[in-house]
Amino acid sequence: MILIAVTFAVVAIDQFTKMCIHTKFDLGETINLIDGYFNLTYVRNTGAAFGILGRAQPTFREIFFLSIPPIAVFIIVMFIYNLPETERLEIYALSIISGGAIGNYIDRIRFGYVIDFLDFHIKNFYSWPAFNAADSAIVVGVGILTVLMFAKKKKNAVTA
Repeated sequence: MILIAVTFAVVAIDQFTKMCIHTKFDLGETINLIDGYFNLTYVRNTGAAFGILGRAQPTFREIFFLSIPPIAVFIIVMFIYNLPETERLEIYALSIISGGAIGNYIDRIRFGYVIDFLDFHIKNFYSWPAFNAADSAIVVGVGILTVLMFAKKKKNAVTA
């Protein structure tokens, strides 16, 4: 139930925010929210997170990006199915990742690209590639899993 609820919540937030950007912004339009640090900018990403593989051959990109998310979600479901119910944080983290993967997958099926709009930068010094709520969910989920992995490793080292 956690998988379904959390995944649905992440997908709903992701798709709602993307719909707002897609319907209210022109492509490339920017609204400055924190001067020198944060804008909302409508970008279409044909690549992976942060534009990776954006310049790869279109046929490869299409096959790759339409086949990987269902495989990833299947693997996540199998991990959750095999986790003890006491591993709640792992279940939440995997569910968040699943929601992010599905959110971006919906864009790829609907549009052939992913809608990105969160545009962080440090004045004119550095600019991160634009991203979206689904990307954020994936990063947060992976971050939680990483912290849990190191915490378990440390706990096992202490008890050994």
